[in-house]
Amino acid sequence: MSTETSTTITTRINGREQSLRVDNADLLLDVLRDMGLRGAKASCEMEVCGACTVQLDGLPVSACTTLAVELDGRSVETIEHLDAGGEMHPVQEAFLRHSALQCGFCTPGMVMSVKALLEVDPDPSREDVVHWLEGSICRCTGYATIIDAALDAAEAMRGV
Repeated sequence: MSTETSTTITTRINGREQSLRVDNADLLLDVLRDMGLRGAKASCEMEVCGACTVQLDGLPVSACTTLAVELDGRSVETIEHLDAGGEMHPVQEAFLRHSALQCGFCTPGMVMSVKALLEVDPDPSREDVVHWLEGSICRCTGYATIIDAALDAAEAMRGV
């Protein structure tokens, strides 16, 4: 039985290949925050609020419960990467247009969930959006403007 408590992993974070030495119990959220990527928020630490949502291989995951060792050979995208080219992503623009945020704490996770949905389904129904956002909790805005923003972003990305 191995007593090794750390592992070297190779992963791509926000488009940049990284070789990281991580403890076997390190969480993705802690690794990202240690790298200065603070968009994903620590909140419930139980995978129920969505504030820590990032994309892992294009799908939304809770960074608060994902072990860093699971990143080996995989790709992570955080909210910080969405405007890497100097312009906001259409999902971010739609959130602003619809005032789909107040305090902003949950917004990065919501944006990453909506982005993942639109990559899987560029023309989602209102029910699809609601389903994809079930793991995200907003205590300020309610969800109507967030759902409207997601549907608007879908139209914008399709060029409608």
